[in-house]
Amino acid sequence: MSTYTQLLYQIVFSTKNRKPVLNKDKRKELYKYIWGILKNKKCHLYQINGIENHIHIITHIHPSIAISSLVKDIKLASSKFIKKNELFSDFQGWQSGYGAFTYSIEAKDRLIEYVRNQEEHHKLISFLEEYKALLNEHDVSFNEQYLPK
Repeated sequence: MSTYTQLLYQIVFSTKNRKPVLNKDKRKELYKYIWGILKNKKCHLYQINGIENHIHIITHIHPSIAISSLVKDIKLASSKFIKKNELFSDFQGWQSGYGAFTYSIEAKDRLIEYVRNQEEHHKLISFLEEYKALLNEHDVSFNEQYLPK
């Protein structure tokens, strides 16, 4: 018997201290690099986008991949890529931790649109407000002191 899965995730993480360093003109290079990481791990990227201080990734993950390992690999490799290529001059790294939320496949198109429109969305709410809303939407209990500062 073959293995069949549909593991749709939204992964969210911010820059260290939510510093607004991901300049718009170079974000696409970062996103292409992250897409390559996902492809190498047999994950399917549906959408990646963000603003100056955080990114969202909508992806199907391969069943052999643990979400914690995937995020760790993305953060480590992309940090090296950013520094090596001097992509964002004030980049000091990614926050510790991340948010990862699962969705049914029926939510895919809505999620893609949501992530595609991050710039417009964040004219209305901050990253912290958005992150708390995601945690609450998915019934994740959290301690405010451990949220990205």
